[in-house]
Amino acid sequence: MATNEKLVSVLNGLIEINNDRIEGYKKAADETDTIDVDLQAIFHKMAGDSSKYSGELKSEVAGLGGDAADGTTNMGKVYRVWMDIKSTFTGKDRTTILGLCEYGEDAAQKAYEEALESDAEMSAEIRQMITEQKSELKTAHDMIKKYKDLHEAVEA
Repeated sequence: MATNEKLVSVLNGLIEINNDRIEGYKKAADETDTIDVDLQAIFHKMAGDSSKYSGELKSEVAGLGGDAADGTTNMGKVYRVWMDIKSTFTGKDRTTILGLCEYGEDAAQKAYEEALESDAEMSAEIRQMITEQKSELKTAHDMIKKYKDLHEAVEA
């Protein structure tokens, strides 16, 4: 059962980072000017994707006999990126918002890397699910970075 507890902890960490991501993208959509409908659509999609990932992870935790996390990350665990975004939005300009979102995406990538590198024993199916989610999150990261870089180039 100790192995399951370790794996449940790893999966719960990923649930929490996805919950952070949901809250962060909801906030980013709220802070984005209404004329930035492209960003609002992207942010809502990314929040929806994390909701899906969180659901998949919660199913695995339940299958292991654990209690799934329902909050966001704790101080000192991975990063408090998305909750920090709520208090650090200094403007509603695209560059600022996209920069903060990219920082949050970096934190999600780090959390998934740490989960895959952990010493928790996991089945091939769970490892594959985590790897696939990480890959999809990397695609989201790259899109946010591309948007940010393009906007910075236009502003220059």
